[in-house]
Amino acid sequence: MIFKKLSLRIRIFLSMILLILLTYVLIAFMTVYQYNEQTANYNKRRFARKENATRLSIKYELDNTKHPLETSELFDYFKEPILEIVKVHKVNINFYDLNGKLLLDSRAIANNDSIYDSSEYLKPYELNKFKTEKRFVEGRDLDEGRRLQSSYSYLYNKAGVLIGFLKMHYVQDNTVQDKNLNEFLTRLAYVYLLMFVIAISFAYFLSSYITRSLKTILEKIERIGKTGLHSENEKIYMGSTSKEIKKLITAYNNMIDQLEEAARKLASSEREQAWREMAKQVAHEIKNPLTPMRLTVQSFERKFDPTDPEIKDKLKEYSESLIQQIDVMSSIATAFSDFAKMPKQHKKKEEVISVIKVALDIFENENIEFSSNSEEVYLLIDKGQLIRVVTNLVKNAIHAVEDVKHPVIEVLLHDSEGYFEIKVNDNGKGIAEELKSLIFEPRFTTKSSGMGLGLAMSKKIIEMYNGTIDFDSQVDNGTKFTIRIPKE
Repeated sequence: MIFKKLSLRIRIFLSMILLILLTYVLIAFMTVYQYNEQTANYNKRRFARKENATRLSIKYELDNTKHPLETSELFDYFKEPILEIVKVHKVNINFYDLNGKLLLDSRAIANNDSIYDSSEYLKPYELNKFKTEKRFVEGRDLDEGRRLQSSYSYLYNKAGVLIGFLKMHYVQDNTVQDKNLNEFLTRLAYVYLLMFVIAISFAYFLSSYITRSLKTILEKIERIGKTGLHSENEKIYMGSTSKEIKKLITAYNNMIDQLEEAARKLASSEREQAWREMAKQVAHEIKNPLTPMRLTVQSFERKFDPTDPEIKDKLKEYSESLIQQIDVMSSIATAFSDFAKMPKQHKKKEEVISVIKVALDIFENENIEFSSNSEEVYLLIDKGQLIRVVTNLVKNAIHAVEDVKHPVIEVLLHDSEGYFEIKVNDNGKGIAEELKSLIFEPRFTTKSSGMGLGLAMSKKIIEMYNGTIDFDSQVDNGTKFTIRIPKE
């Protein structure tokens, strides 16, 4: 569901807006319903008043006759008074005999129409109702804004004898009321629109206020995700907050304390482990040249003969062998020293293209290709360290393409706004998936010789410039190393 994928702030905002809209719709519905109810009740009461007044007028006429009227006398007696009654009370009146036949119609009399031969009768259901009810009311809508209301009742003479049925009907014109309702709803809509705009602003700021504390906590947690166990993971201190947010902040601060303690223990453990591994590697690398040195001394001791005419040449050969092994031990010591503590940087503005070309000139390899998207690129950098990084990457590339029929090594420089990239690509054997996580680890190497410090040292140098070094590799499809250094 899309709603569940939205942020908490947006969900709170939309929920409040929907709640406000629902409230407005319900208010509008109840307003129309109440208005219609009031109008209907008013019309009923108004018709009831007209009916009562009209019945009193008819009763007055019936009570003032010389003798109790019969059904057959209704038309002759009321053909003149009925017009006055209709004019005063503004209702239409019909008299029916006890069989439901029409005897008198005020509208026909007003139009000078004779109704003696009228075939109009009360409807069967109306006659049936008269059997159980002495009076009943009906209503039906005629057209827009108009409603016909009719009442049916018994008609008695002054002696109290039932002589017929009385029907009064009145057309209620609600056009004015409907117009007033429409005008009221229009004004109400303008008010609702203004309130809705205000409500949107209020809902936005309220949702932002509600989630502000959560946003702060989220930013802190995201920082933990980026920096890991780091001293920059600060605690959260807030003033007035809800109980739930306060509990969440307390839990976060407790987690920070636990992380700091865990980071301290982990750092201590990692340092100890690193020194152990370093000591093992140093011991291993030093043992390698010591063995040939020991064999050389033992061989010389067995074969030493002061009277031998070639003794001087043998002594020179022996000395050169020892010096060579000593130089190897010295280079080992220097490499580990450089990795443990990088030399102090001597930054100055250098033209990067020329520096890279100097690094590539070391290799007499026709398979190395260099290109750049700029003629000159200047950067504040230590020239020697950049040469070391490029040299290490190209050495690895040369090693990777040793068994390739048509080896290609590309060194690319890309100058972009804010940073520049150095890419070293080869079409060599690639790096196996299980080895990728170890590439920048000290001591890791796939070569038969070397100490496996080149890439680890290169990574350390690049990070000193706030840069990054990444790679993409596929077995038998080559490897692409990418260095990105920001411009200062």
